[in-house]
Amino acid sequence: MLTKVQKWGNSLGLRIPKSFASEAQVEAGSTVDISVKDGGLVVRPVPRPHHALSELLNKVTSRNLHEEVVTGKPVGREAW
Repeated sequence: MLTKVQKWGNSLGLRIPKSFASEAQVEAGSTVDISVKDGGLVVRPVPRPHHALSELLNKVTSRNLHEEVVTGKPVGREAW
């Protein structure tokens, strides 16, 4: 498929057709790794890290647990 590189500020931008984006599993906001190999551009999606709640909670210790944070009085219909 042919497409055009276009000016985007001081950089260049390339539109990714929807079918290519779907197959590569990228969407708006996805992080990609871009490199040059043998004079060609290579764009690869960077997998999102998957964090399970249990994994994250296992990292909480008495050394990194902070005190309650006071953010002020309720505003609106907050129920405490």
